[in-house]
Amino acid sequence: MSQIAIDVQNLTKHFGKFKAVDNINFTVEKGEIFGFLGANGAGKSTTIRMLCGILEPTEGTAKVGGYDINTQTELVKLNIGYMSQKFSLYEDLTVEENISFFGGVYGLSADRIRDRAKWVMEMAGLKGREKSLTKTLAGGWKQRLALGCAILHEPKIVFLDEPTSGVDPISRRVFWELINQLSEQGVTILVTTHYLDEAEYCNDIILINAGKIIANGSPKILKSRQITYPILEVEASDVVAAMELLRNKPWVVEVSLFGTYIHAGVRKEEEGKIEIQKLFSDSGIKLKRIERIVPSLEDVFLHLLEEDSKRTK
Repeated sequence: MSQIAIDVQNLTKHFGKFKAVDNINFTVEKGEIFGFLGANGAGKSTTIRMLCGILEPTEGTAKVGGYDINTQTELVKLNIGYMSQKFSLYEDLTVEENISFFGGVYGLSADRIRDRAKWVMEMAGLKGREKSLTKTLAGGWKQRLALGCAILHEPKIVFLDEPTSGVDPISRRVFWELINQLSEQGVTILVTTHYLDEAEYCNDIILINAGKIIANGSPKILKSRQITYPILEVEASDVVAAMELLRNKPWVVEVSLFGTYIHAGVRKEEEGKIEIQKLFSDSGIKLKRIERIVPSLEDVFLHLLEEDSKRTK
């Protein structure tokens, strides 16, 4: 029996002359949390909409749960859960009315809707708010209600398109706990996000830029495979001036800003530390701290974007 839940082959989407998704290929195993990462406009949402049978591909195909997205669109839709960036809820309906509506869309019986509604209210922390208008809910509650409505029919494959956009950090963490619980129950989850810290929760990741896949693998593999040089985190008195000084130095591979710190990729750790200390001292910049760090996925993503930019120039 196949362990592949999603199989994407040469998937492409054009909007006029604009190529939003450019000949991508990947597979997702059953029960996996699969991250689809990229900046806004990279092609994530277009891909997910094709896989859900909402948007017709220009070229290529995919099988979702064994069903072809080109020829078995309705079967795809019946066997997946889909949560869009806007949470897919009707703001002027109450909590229980939203649940009843989506239960009807999925063809559930009245008894089944009642049973699943109890589960949704418990999962979303909304007990006692059944009669509340959805538009009055805080972002985290609304988010969990949208997830509950998307999986009322207990699909084995769930697509989440930027599900944590616009919610607070605590709600984001709670939501990811729910995603992990679903994965433990054997549900396959494909999630798009531009929050690179969230990608650490995924079993496997694809990084997409300008419609093309630029890297794939587990978070651990991506960090070890793509970043092969030391990364130094630098804290200095004048970050902007320090960044400019470090650019284009022969012993610096690349440099980027992370909040109020600088991440400098250097060819050799000790040589890099000595050179930075000397450079800042000669320029009157106070060096507050310098230490080697484990690269983050953000380091990896910025590195890959830089490499991709060089290739396409």
